[in-house]
Amino acid sequence: MYKTHFGLNNPPFGLTPDTQFFCELPSHVEALNVLLIALHNGEGFIKITGDVGTGKTMLCRKLLNELTEPFETAYLPNPHLPPVGLLMAIANEMGIEYSRHIGLNGLMNLINDFLINSAVNGKKPVLIIDEAQSMSIETLEALRLITNLETEKQKLLQIVLFGQPELDEQLHSKAIRQLRQRITFSYALKPLSPKNVADYIKHRLRVAGMGNLTIFSGLAIRAMHHYSRGIPRLINILANKAMLSAYGKGYSSIGVKQVYLAALDTEDANTEFKFFGFRKLYLLILLLAIAGYLWVPMASLL
Repeated sequence: MYKTHFGLNNPPFGLTPDTQFFCELPSHVEALNVLLIALHNGEGFIKITGDVGTGKTMLCRKLLNELTEPFETAYLPNPHLPPVGLLMAIANEMGIEYSRHIGLNGLMNLINDFLINSAVNGKKPVLIIDEAQSMSIETLEALRLITNLETEKQKLLQIVLFGQPELDEQLHSKAIRQLRQRITFSYALKPLSPKNVADYIKHRLRVAGMGNLTIFSGLAIRAMHHYSRGIPRLINILANKAMLSAYGKGYSSIGVKQVYLAALDTEDANTEFKFFGFRKLYLLILLLAIAGYLWVPMASLL
């Protein structure tokens, strides 16, 4: 609705994980580097965790785009499956044909044969699983069994798990301690700092075709950081609503008021403090105002 008003080619704050908008923020770049280094070194299990909305799926899509030959990728966006269902999903992604009633052991053998053939042909299969915290203990154990196949020099299947912090809680179960011990690289995505938020917003505006990258005031950026807690998905929601609010009033820039109104309309926004962490600043301003008020009568007596 506001594209023409702000001179945009595309909506800048959509929730779809479009890798065109991938922003090279420190935490996300570090995580991507960890993934690429670990995969090129042939590590078996790699884990990336982060709270809801921190950009795991975007990072996952970015990794898929970065992995070229000899890597062969299989992607599971929803692994909330029983063990046999997981193996079927993996077989489907790898293009393995199987009979309907093949069973768990039969699927395991077919996948193992596929991985051996891939190794013979110089390929490096990588299984990337998003929302891994939704997997049951039994399904995680089935996943571990797939990785038992290896040569003297390399793993025949590398697995990357993307999940919420609940995944770490699951991995501490004694039932799957063998899987936990196989995770050689892990990284936890961090919320964005105020500077990161500013860079993130400007980056998305730039990619969307915006000429003026300073339409969000400095205080609006600070408010955005407070209300979103530095979570990219919430930043997108708040920025989109703030731009809609400014468009509705005919404004060409976004200030604190628009961000505050957007936060009030967003269920998960951090609206605990109205002044979004500026209590010391407002206290200082109040004290200066009181001092000025008292100084005027005193000056008139001198």
